[in-house]
Amino acid sequence: MDIREIQGYATFFMSIVFVVMLYSYIVYLYRSEKKGEKDYEKLGRIAIDDEIDSTPINTSSAEPLDKRSEKNE
Repeated sequence: MDIREIQGYATFFMSIVFVVMLYSYIVYLYRSEKKGEKDYEKLGRIAIDDEIDSTPINTSSAEPLDKRSEKNE
């Protein structure tokens, strides 16, 4: 077994790993949108509606992160 054969097997194996990761990510995006966790169409409009006076897509509270975590405990 020479280095070329090892490189061929490694390339094939890594291609399979990356394809599985890609499809897993696609399924994750599809499921999260169907559950209502994220609205990717709304997030996709950021590129179109990017004026300074546009309304924010996601609202966040003005409290720092450590203050919010203390309330949860």
